[in-house]
Amino acid sequence: MNKDWLKLIPAAVALLAIPALAQTGKGDVVYVPTPQVVVDEMLKMAKVGAKDYLIDLGSGDGRIVITAAKRLGARGFGVDLDQYLLKIANASAQKEGIADRARFIEQNLFETDLSQATVITSYLLPEMNRKLRPRLLALKPGTRVVAHDYSMGEWNADEEKTLIVPEKTVGDAGKSYIYLYIVPAHVGGTWESQILIGSQAVPYAFNFDQEFQVVTGQMRAGASEVSLPRFKVSGDEVSFNVTATVGGGPVIHRFRGWVKGDAIEGNVTVSGETTGQRVIPWAAKQTARRQMRMGSDGVAEAGRK
Repeated sequence: MNKDWLKLIPAAVALLAIPALAQTGKGDVVYVPTPQVVVDEMLKMAKVGAKDYLIDLGSGDGRIVITAAKRLGARGFGVDLDQYLLKIANASAQKEGIADRARFIEQNLFETDLSQATVITSYLLPEMNRKLRPRLLALKPGTRVVAHDYSMGEWNADEEKTLIVPEKTVGDAGKSYIYLYIVPAHVGGTWESQILIGSQAVPYAFNFDQEFQVVTGQMRAGASEVSLPRFKVSGDEVSFNVTATVGGGPVIHRFRGWVKGDAIEGNVTVSGETTGQRVIPWAAKQTARRQMRMGSDGVAEAGRK
């Protein structure tokens, strides 16, 4: 039996052990293909389109990038360490006429430049997700990350689905779990602004404490200080409601803004007996930065957080 044929043997023996599910990060690769129905759902959940640049970490035969390019018009590349699979993937891209939009390179995924990506896909083991998590959270806000079977642990998914996949024999046989994450803007720290309440410019300060996409903290409006409700950052968008005493009476604030580096630009709808209801421009400047807390856990097994 020649060596090339050995590479084609399904990973039946290796799959008896969970560590055989993906690249280890040390140069060893065992190929386990993602079922096509799962590929299709991953791309659907990430809303992949012609403007997207997709990077697949551990790309195998290239089916995710090829599907995204052929059916949805996206561009991108996959990385893998198996030269045989890379040849198959690049040959498939040529055959489908999309080699200008889909390519595959030999590279360790931990050394891959992810900065071009608007979408990242993966089918990686828990410890690999844990190692990748800080790099993913450092990407441009709004980047979508879609993981097959294994979640990002304490970083809760923005959306998740379970698919019945009878042909799947690894992990939780017969089921696939898909997790979608939207990389959040980093907003932890102190932000200051002035908001026109009636005819008076009132100083506001926000102290945000962020863990992944979840934010808690305090708001000071003039002399009034209140706790903020728990809210989520969705990509570069922040949105939350809070009531504070301003101008002698309680005022409901509905904030919505978009983070642009150390600035937030948006609007706030205020309503109260002393203010009536008005939509007011809201701009905030970050005056002190606080690191995002990223958890300390390992990462879940298939289908578990």
